Amino acid sequence: MRYEGAVYRPPSEAGSLIIQLTIGCARNTCRFCSMFKDKKFRVRKLEDVVADLKEMREYYKDYLIRRIFLADGDALICKTEDLLYIMGVINELFPERERITMYGAPKDVLLKSHEELVKLREAGLEMVYVGAESGDDEVLEYVKKGATHAEIAEAGLKLKAAGIKVSVTLISGLGGKKHLVNHAVNSAKLISEMKPEYVGFLTLLLEPGVPMYDELRKGEFDYLKPNEVVEELKLFIQNVDSEGTVFRSNHASNYVPLAGTFNRDNAKLLKQIEEAEKRSTYRPEYYRGF
Repeated sequence: MRYEGAVYRPPSEAGSLIIQLTIGCARNTCRFCSMFKDKKFRVRKLEDVVADLKEMREYYKDYLIRRIFLADGDALICKTEDLLYIMGVINELFPERERITMYGAPKDVLLKSHEELVKLREAGLEMVYVGAESGDDEVLEYVKKGATHAEIAEAGLKLKAAGIKVSVTLISGLGGKKHLVNHAVNSAKLISEMKPEYVGFLTLLLEPGVPMYDELRKGEFDYLKPNEVVEELKLFIQNVDSEGTVFRSNHASNYVPLAGTFNRDNAKLLKQIEEAEKRSTYRPEYYRGF
């Protein structure tokens, strides 16, 4: 099996079998993102995907494959009948599988009917990763996310109504200094509305070649300093109300590694942030990266 271009997956899919159902990202307009820029989006021929699955079954014939992640950027955009066909092949070849997951852009979720999502869940789709990035409409418009706060919330609730788990990604510092408060507070409101099973925080890292990097170089965008990033994160936790949501901010990009469950651990998380602020124990810049 050959992968085309760089393959990206959520941190929690580190041990999963990754199969490219799509190449690239269909939306791919985010002004902070350097992923998939070398690829022209397309859905792969289903026979090629099936060939990869058969090859991997033979290769891992002596192993149990518990988790399968369908890449690339937003596999949920595929026609429901094609998704069901591929998931049927997965279920036949990997009867030991425990879950199937994929990325899903908010508008891709909204294009599916409730009945379609239920069928996907019944076929094995356990969780969809939704890159919300922010809950603030001004930030979402600035970064060209292609979805509003209301649309992201609706997509999350629609997945949950179909019995599909939701994992949401947010990005600290995405609004710069100008939107620090609104980015934090409105992201907390978004999560409080959606009440997803998981929330993960990354911290903004801009790479050469993306529009926001050029603005950074020109002085038109202000990176948050470490103390400002954790202040923003503290505001988020102070305002979020999402009982039972598993929270992680322990990605390599984060200045302060945090892990807990809302709302049970909110006070503990805030105390950890305050200790880091007091001692300035932030992850050094040379350790941060994707």
